[in-house]
Amino acid sequence: MGQEICVFLFSLTALPVLYTMNNVPAFQEPLVILEIGLGVLVVVFFLVYLATRLNPPKDPFFYVFAEFSFTCVIDLVSATEYDGFASGLMEFYQRTGEPYLGTSYAIMMCYWDGIAHFLMYLVLVRRMSKKKPYRSLGLFWAGSLLSNMVVFVSGVAIGKYGLEIRPAFWINMPFLLVPVWGAVSFFRRPRDPTTITLSKIERKHKLSLVWRPLDMLLSVALCAAMAFTLFRGLVVLGCPLEAFTSYPTQYEPYLNDPVAYPRVMMLCYLFYALPLLGSFVYGLRTPGCTWMLDWTVFVAGAMTQCQWCHIGASLHPRTEAEFHIPESSLFQVLLVNVLYAAVPLLLAKRCNSAPAFFMSMAAPAQSNQEKKVN
Repeated sequence: MGQEICVFLFSLTALPVLYTMNNVPAFQEPLVILEIGLGVLVVVFFLVYLATRLNPPKDPFFYVFAEFSFTCVIDLVSATEYDGFASGLMEFYQRTGEPYLGTSYAIMMCYWDGIAHFLMYLVLVRRMSKKKPYRSLGLFWAGSLLSNMVVFVSGVAIGKYGLEIRPAFWINMPFLLVPVWGAVSFFRRPRDPTTITLSKIERKHKLSLVWRPLDMLLSVALCAAMAFTLFRGLVVLGCPLEAFTSYPTQYEPYLNDPVAYPRVMMLCYLFYALPLLGSFVYGLRTPGCTWMLDWTVFVAGAMTQCQWCHIGASLHPRTEAEFHIPESSLFQVLLVNVLYAAVPLLLAKRCNSAPAFFMSMAAPAQSNQEKKVN
């Protein structure tokens, strides 16, 4: 049986744990929920460790992915219960654990964690067990989870639920810190070896942007994304010009939702995504920017997750009607937001499917027959 199947089956044990806590009143006190939550994380780690002690994984992130897959099931149950697709497992947590998980943004976040992150964990575990490369997927996961938790934790703290923070809130801290460790770790690891010749790299370096139409198109798309990022950042900062004050009313009222998640997200875009998007324009123009191969993947993971939650929350029925996208501008807003999410994905795909332009001429290793970059 493959390790990913074992992890999948093991993650399903979250269901009886939730059922037990939901039916034992003694386990439903706020402080007790925190204690049990932390205790379960520790127990899950030791169970995974004991199950793999005869053939221990070389990468410590195996334990991270196995543990987090357990919590993915919990998040998926939370989202489905709030949407009425399930019941009888997490009513206690909705009352005394983290009531803000009932917001539309948090529901969409839980769907992403319970589906997208869960699949990532299974694929990462499988690639580990098969000794196949997984660095790029690890960077995508780190960007996705980090953006997830930064927006969520900050939104809870400064939004309308800031006075309703209960002990269970602190269970989120490992999920905020671990992707930072993951990002640093995956960035520092050597890239997967390639067989691109130095002569091909030299030819690609000589091509100007004019002779690379795809890169030129992506540069234009990045500039448009930068303008949109700056515009929405100024909207949430309260710019008094009419174009900025009228935009939320006519197009995206969700930006004014008091839960604060959309404001935090737009500010993260403004202060972090905007400079990175600008650097990507530079990287598409300048040969040998090897950092493009990694940072585009990381940013693609972060922005895809954010846009999923933002678009979904703007449409979700649990969002108050006054913050829904107006019918008159629904198509335009959805189209722009989907394209905004697609730009970093397409850029990451382009950089890693044909990386010769971004590779350095300084080859770390060369064969006797033909010089190749590793």
